[in-house]
Amino acid sequence: MAWTYILRCRDGSFYTGSTNGDLEARVWEHNHDEQWAARFTIKRRPLVLVYAEQFKTIDAAFYREKQLQGWSRAKKIALIEGRGAELPTLSRSKSSSDASTSSATQAGNTPVNLSDASTSSAAKVENAP
Repeated sequence: MAWTYILRCRDGSFYTGSTNGDLEARVWEHNHDEQWAARFTIKRRPLVLVYAEQFKTIDAAFYREKQLQGWSRAKKIALIEGRGAELPTLSRSKSSSDASTSSATQAGNTPVNLSDASTSSAAKVENAP
C-alpha cells in the first residue's frame, strides 16, 4: 500500500512526502539514511511522524502529497489534529470549488489517526505544536 505522510521536524516545520512501501522504514530513512533521506529532512532531524493516509496506488498518494504541500501551516495542523471541519475555513481560496479541502474525504484514501494508533507501525507519535 502507498502512503502520504507528514513529519514534524526538529525546528517545528513540516515535511510532506509519499512512499509506496513500508511507512516506518521510510520515516527511519528520513531520520538516519543520508542517501535516501530528503535534503530538507537531513538538516532538520530528528523527525516525528504526525500524520499519515493510506492509498491503494502510489499515484493517488503522490497526488495527495502535492495537494498537502500547497496547504497553509494552519490547515496542516488542523488536519494533523483531526479538526477536519475547520479545513474549509482555513483554505486560501474561499471558492466553493476548492478541491484542496474536499479531497481529504474522497474515496480511495484512509486517514490514519496516529494519536490513537495502538497496532500501527506509527503508534508512537507526538502531536504538532
